Amino acid sequence: MTIDAPDTVATVVPSQAGGRRLADTIGRPVRSAARTRSHRLTNVILTIVLSLGGIVMIAPLVWTLSTALKSKSAALTDPLQWIPDPIQWDNFVRVWDAGPLASGIANSLIVSVTVTVIGTGFSALAAFAFAKMRLPFKNAIFLSLLAAIMIPFPTIMIPQFIMFANLGLVDTLWPLILPGLFGNIVMVFFLRQFLDSVPDSIIEAAKLDGAGYLRIFTTLIFPAIRPAVAAQFILWFMAVWNDYLAPVIYLNTPAKQTLQVVIATFNSTYATQRDYPLIMAASFIALIPVLLVFVIFQKQIIESVALTGAKG
Repeated sequence: MTIDAPDTVATVVPSQAGGRRLADTIGRPVRSAARTRSHRLTNVILTIVLSLGGIVMIAPLVWTLSTALKSKSAALTDPLQWIPDPIQWDNFVRVWDAGPLASGIANSLIVSVTVTVIGTGFSALAAFAFAKMRLPFKNAIFLSLLAAIMIPFPTIMIPQFIMFANLGLVDTLWPLILPGLFGNIVMVFFLRQFLDSVPDSIIEAAKLDGAGYLRIFTTLIFPAIRPAVAAQFILWFMAVWNDYLAPVIYLNTPAKQTLQVVIATFNSTYATQRDYPLIMAASFIALIPVLLVFVIFQKQIIESVALTGAKG
């Protein structure tokens, strides 16, 4: 009896351990299948929610195009008619004779392209200087620039108008171009944070090879931050293109007004005539440059998001 007891225990314990291992082996596929089904259900729910959100966001754009292709009477029908019947393409023809739309587009392009292209270059250079160069009082200057963001435009609107009036620049495009020509503080901040991922050793190695700071920026830094620059460029272009307050303050002559002011004039003139298709046609034309810029730079935007996620 005293000899057989240990043998019995020895045979039972391994059997229990083996049973646990067998149960775990069988349970793993079950838990994995349940987890897979849970992930699929979550993905389906997220897809449905995001699709509904996308439909809600694109609905105003579709309604704008739909109204621009209707007649004046069809635009006011009840119930609402999403698909025009018949389609009135002539709204996009007569809109050019209804007001200075062509000059408004030209003025908006001059302001938007000049400010964003030149200002983006200066913003990238400033971000490089704040991030990688040794400058006296660098952090204090950068914090001062960030503090300037907190000052709302209505606070400086009147002093700025008086300054440009004394310079004789009112009713010209210069008051819209000069304030943003030397950079955007938000872009400088964003690019400076993005440059933290660029190793300082690369810059030091280039300096040892005899490269100057401008060459380092053009050959090493700018290619590395190009996706971030493209993302910020689009946001800034949209802000300048859609700006209404500054143009309505400085521009008086219809031939010198930007597109947003021209559309506002359309709204005040033709809304009383219930010519909503004409207003919507002008509004849809105003959306086309922004959509083109987004299509051109969408690859860089995706790269910017991917790099930001990898950095995080």
